[in-house]
Amino acid sequence: MFKGYKELTDDSEAAPLRQDDAVHQSFTQSRIPIALPASIKPHAHTLLPQSDIHHSSSSQQHHEHKNDVELEELLLTNPLTGLTTQQAAQRMNTFGPNELTEVKRNPVLKFLGYFVGPIAFLIELSCIISAIVKDWFNFATILGLLFLNAIIGYVEEARAESAVDALRQTLALKTRCWRDGRLQELETSQLVPGDIVILRLGDIIPADGKLLGIDASGAPTQGDLLVDQSSLTGESFAVSKSKGQEVYSSTIVKQGQQRAIVTKTGKNTFIGKAAHLMATTQDEGHFQKVIGKIGNFLILFTLVLVAIIIIVGLPSVMAVTMAVGARFLAAKQVIVKRLAAVEEMASLNVLCSDKTGTLTLNELTFDEPYLSEGFTPQDLMLYSYLASEYGANDPIELAIRQAAERQVPLLKNRLSNTTVPGYEISSFVPFNSSDKYTQATVRDLENEVTFKVVKGAPQVILQLVGGDEMALRASVVMAQRGLRSLGVARTVAGSDKWTLVGLAAMLDPPRPDSAETIKRCQHMGLSIKMVTGDQQIIAKEVSRRLGLGDVILDASHVTESVMRDDIGSEKFYNADGFAEVTPEHKFRIVEALQRQGLLVGMTGDGVNDAPALKKANVGIAVHGCTDAARSAADIVLLAPGLSTIVDGLLTSRAIFQRMRSYALYRITSTVHFLIFFFVVILAYDWTLPAKLLVLICILNDLASLVIAVDNAQISAKPDKWRVGQLIFLSCLLGILLTGLSFGHFFYFWKVHNYIPHPEVDGDMTVVDRRLDSIMYLHISSAPHFLIFSTRLKGYFWQSMPSVMFTVVIVGTQVVALLMVIFGWLTPKIPVTEALAVFGISFVSCVVLDFIKVQVFKYWTHVVPSSSRRRNKLFPGGK
Repeated sequence: MFKGYKELTDDSEAAPLRQDDAVHQSFTQSRIPIALPASIKPHAHTLLPQSDIHHSSSSQQHHEHKNDVELEELLLTNPLTGLTTQQAAQRMNTFGPNELTEVKRNPVLKFLGYFVGPIAFLIELSCIISAIVKDWFNFATILGLLFLNAIIGYVEEARAESAVDALRQTLALKTRCWRDGRLQELETSQLVPGDIVILRLGDIIPADGKLLGIDASGAPTQGDLLVDQSSLTGESFAVSKSKGQEVYSSTIVKQGQQRAIVTKTGKNTFIGKAAHLMATTQDEGHFQKVIGKIGNFLILFTLVLVAIIIIVGLPSVMAVTMAVGARFLAAKQVIVKRLAAVEEMASLNVLCSDKTGTLTLNELTFDEPYLSEGFTPQDLMLYSYLASEYGANDPIELAIRQAAERQVPLLKNRLSNTTVPGYEISSFVPFNSSDKYTQATVRDLENEVTFKVVKGAPQVILQLVGGDEMALRASVVMAQRGLRSLGVARTVAGSDKWTLVGLAAMLDPPRPDSAETIKRCQHMGLSIKMVTGDQQIIAKEVSRRLGLGDVILDASHVTESVMRDDIGSEKFYNADGFAEVTPEHKFRIVEALQRQGLLVGMTGDGVNDAPALKKANVGIAVHGCTDAARSAADIVLLAPGLSTIVDGLLTSRAIFQRMRSYALYRITSTVHFLIFFFVVILAYDWTLPAKLLVLICILNDLASLVIAVDNAQISAKPDKWRVGQLIFLSCLLGILLTGLSFGHFFYFWKVHNYIPHPEVDGDMTVVDRRLDSIMYLHISSAPHFLIFSTRLKGYFWQSMPSVMFTVVIVGTQVVALLMVIFGWLTPKIPVTEALAVFGISFVSCVVLDFIKVQVFKYWTHVVPSSSRRRNKLFPGGK
């Protein structure tokens, strides 16, 4: 064992490395002492006695978790030989395996959970009462609906894959690790902090770690490691990592080779923290809360009046309505995984959209270049191509080669894509971190001259050509716009004098339909906020091109202290987007917006978006998403871009209107039904025969199902469940209908002598049941005609219903009319009386329609909405 430690930095103290440190902590903040052999001792580094390290770390014991260990205990690792089997076993006991633990709910308990809740309890109580009184028909019907509702909910949730499972699949399965002085291939789950792993081109990094600056053979490395972190941070470009910098689990090595020492494993890794956020997010859906409020009111009302529940059909009709909408969305390549998300999408106030791969194409393309005099864009692309490394996985090299092959005629229709017609490359110098350019020596076969071409960092190329003031200004402007620029130069034929060809500007461009989609969403009252891990300057340029605005906040504004502050909250609410954010930041953004009373949607495609997708009221995974994003989302878009979101918004708002229509109709008819029968049973001991009650329920409930396919008047702004308004209007309409029912009851009793109870005539009991026919026709038709009114906020004639809706609704009432005219299942009554009842029911619904419009019109003036209260708090809000 080595007697001392040689630091990888110039700091004179060693600080303890904790498993729960923030994964984005900089290298200079987390100083790592590594025991290095003298043969590879870094220059200008200090040798620290072991006692000094113990003294330094002991002064920080109060910061450590009980499972943490001192840095030197973790990293007493020879980077050439690795840990011993015994050391690895001890650390495995301390930190556990390098895998993501999954929190699973027992499937039986999950299914039984659908039988818990106020509405479920009341339905179950009704089922028990039906069994006690031996009403087996009602018992079977109620029990069947109860199980049907539970099965639908369980099956829909079962279709969603486990998000944590998907995250686990992103981890490497095998890795090359030094153990006991030899290189071994291990399962990634066996890695522990302090292990030495080899990272090569194409490897999935198995755990968080720090690069050691030495290669597989133990020799110091010259180049950096190029790592693709797009799945974690959303960055468009691969990131260059040098000695001492941190690499993250599940990211991919694109170029280079280095050894790394494992610092964090399992749930403590960058990706592990994302998985933990997803596993602990189990919020109740917005729609479930709304249905709960409506159900609680109906339960209280029903328990006060009668112990019969007739709202069993509410969840089923709502489910059918959303299922029809889900099938329609599937035809539009929008897959709904959670049915309630269809309704919740209609109420969204804010849509947080990931940038890379969602608003942009996630591929580098070339913007308007800067060209030196005498050169054309095709010259710039050709020389860039000649100075590009064939076969490199670097995204910049790939973008250059692909763009040149599309734009330069010389490169089209070649016999071989490894050669350039008319040119021969005699030597090539690949990119390295010290020179920061690639160089090719090229022979022009036609003119028999040789010249050199370079491509690299603008400041390096401009220095090479002796400076160029205009080009320097152009590079500054490109940088200010968030464009990545590359300088291209060549030598004058027959000399070593360099001349600038130009500057190529690159950007991950917006999708062609993104700007139009954003404009349409904003026109529909939906605020769009871009959320990205890219630099703030890049985010501003993309936002400018999309027409979003230029208020882009960086990660420093997404701290808990800033979000708790009132002024900070206003800035947060008014921001057009957020840049340089991590998965935890995205989660906080969604959570903070929700705390302000907003319903938040989140779109994304990567592992880094998964926690926020699950936290959002509606998580939307876009085309080409990872398994983790798909699993965490409620809705999956199969078509590229966001254009299908507009279809989703339109459909969801239509579905919302249908469900609001049904809820208003159902609560109104419930209030009417219960009040009327509660009074007449107590006061006059009169009720309809059971067969007519069952027929009303069957015909009315079957007819109400066609609401799911009715035409809907789509709102221009996000819809909102105003439960107080809904209940007030329902009660008002229900009470007015009840008054109308009593008018029919007493008019035909007192005027036409349709007696509501048996009379004794001598020794004979005279039973006159004609009032049954009158009240059956009225109770069937009056609330049913009201469906034509409740389907709209405005007057019923302002939007025509669908043909099927009209035929079914009118058809059921024609059946009821013919029944009483011809005496089917009930006594026959004169045609004139039947038509009078039918006509009065229709006219009364016209009157009620006018009252409904006035309530909607003046409600917001009496009861302020949450949006008005929010605007009062944040007067500058959007």
